[in-house]
Amino acid sequence: MKIATIRTAVIVSALALGLGACNSNSTTDRALVGGALGAGGGALIGAAAGGSAGAALAGGVIGGATGAIIGGATTPKNCRDRYGRAVRCP
Repeated sequence: MKIATIRTAVIVSALALGLGACNSNSTTDRALVGGALGAGGGALIGAAAGGSAGAALAGGVIGGATGAIIGGATTPKNCRDRYGRAVRCP
């Protein structure tokens, strides 16, 4: 592996960890962050597995779509009792 490839992977991983630290209960925010993390991870895996730009592109598209779907689907519910206090959802 080239040094530039390793350096790029380290930078992308650090950025992904930074995005992963964002904790939001908004479905849109979670879908966007999940899509970005999925696209980055998919592009890295596609490039490593296929060794071409086309493989990286395909991995990025598949990873981004999957990450967005999972990020949006795992949004926690905000349940409140009759007094407006946050409670655990059933």
